[in-house]
Amino acid sequence: MNDFIDMIEPTPKLHSKKCKLISMLLRIFLQYGIYIIGLLVWLKYDYFIGISTFLLSFIIMGIVRSKIRNSVIPIKQREYQYNDKGIADWYTAKEICNDPLESKIEKI
Repeated sequence: MNDFIDMIEPTPKLHSKKCKLISMLLRIFLQYGIYIIGLLVWLKYDYFIGISTFLLSFIIMGIVRSKIRNSVIPIKQREYQYNDKGIADWYTAKEICNDPLESKIEKI
């Protein structure tokens, strides 16, 4: 029986300032987006609508987080848990900063 466990790919390292900034903004959005949205709606309208929006945005943010996670993390690594920073780094490296210049920097 040949049961082998594949080695996991490490979380990509971002080298350019542009990619690090995009990853940081995405991480902040994933971590604190529901609180900001709920607070803004609460201040603009009413606390009942603000709490309802907070709960709805909690559900929507979970769906967005899982869609982002499943679109960029390799299939064999999806069983591992990733925090928001890991998801943001994977997404930024695979989808946004996938240009040849960035990949040359990674090979050095």
